[in-house]
Amino acid sequence: MKRMVVLCVSFVLCLAVTGVSAETIKLGVAGPHSGDLAPYGIPTMRAAQLVVKQINEQGGVLGKQVELLIQDDQCNPNIATNVATRLVSDGAHVVLGHICSGATRAALGTYREAKIPVMSPSATNPPLTQSGEYPNFFRTIASDDMQAKLAVDYALNSLGVKKVAVLHDRGDYGRGFAEFAKQALDEKEIEVVLFEGITPGAMDYSSIIQRVRREGADSLIFGGYHPEASKLVTQLERRRVDAVFISDDGVKDESFLNVAGSAAEGAYMTGPKDLSALPLNKAAVDAFQAAYGAEPGAFFQEGYAAALALLNAVQKAGSTDYDAVVNALRTEYVETPVGLIKFDEKGDAEGVGFSMFKVENGTFVEMQ
Repeated sequence: MKRMVVLCVSFVLCLAVTGVSAETIKLGVAGPHSGDLAPYGIPTMRAAQLVVKQINEQGGVLGKQVELLIQDDQCNPNIATNVATRLVSDGAHVVLGHICSGATRAALGTYREAKIPVMSPSATNPPLTQSGEYPNFFRTIASDDMQAKLAVDYALNSLGVKKVAVLHDRGDYGRGFAEFAKQALDEKEIEVVLFEGITPGAMDYSSIIQRVRREGADSLIFGGYHPEASKLVTQLERRRVDAVFISDDGVKDESFLNVAGSAAEGAYMTGPKDLSALPLNKAAVDAFQAAYGAEPGAFFQEGYAAALALLNAVQKAGSTDYDAVVNALRTEYVETPVGLIKFDEKGDAEGVGFSMFKVENGTFVEMQ
């Protein structure tokens, strides 16, 4: 397996070019490495560390060692703006991050002005690529409109829901998912009995759960992250509200299972497709387990893919020139744990997508 890892990554390296200097290729890594949302950022940080360690051991990129510039934004837009400024000042050539859509959007303008390519493994808010405002932005995950449509189609066709309550955490990511879900429900002429934002970090959501009960909702679609989702399903169980819980990839994390416990059973959520059968996916997971003795966690494979894609683009471009790197991202295929990918003109990875998952016996099971 170690041999396979070497073979799969070696295409990024090629041979050292002439005129090698003592300079490094600087890869910025930005995301939440502390706080409630750290489980989403730490796997990507570790993915970058694993990729860079292996590449450096094999000679680096363009004959230069890759240097990691790691910054913690806590998924806070204000902190993310400062992080972006710091990474630009530190000379980052490419940036892996940010993780949360709100933080990503807050930081992107800074990178755009500095002409730095940025790639997120998890920022799914559609306008990040679809608005055309950020030609320097790429992602290795599909967008919220795709997963919202998948969630609604599954809810209608497989679960037979009739009356839906839609909640969100008021953030760019959660609200965006909820709005796309409502739009899909309206198009199908399914009754949305409640559409409302909740306060992130609140200790109790019993009042909104009571409204879900009063409105007679048979399902609750939630846009947001695992801390709020854990409280919502706990309140549904405690108050014996018979409404199936359906959410997004921001909830598909071990932290949701650990915090919600038995209340998580039977919950549904979207998430990146299970690609564990791909050789490079398995090799990446094996490398993580060997290094950390645990399962990788959310967005690890997307983070690993992003690190490979960015460094491959630098190699293919023959330099860190912005236009050359961006062109390489859009024209050169790269083998990653999420498949053989390149990026379209908007910055979305071609060929990536979502599946539906259900919590069964304390684990996420992919629905067929």
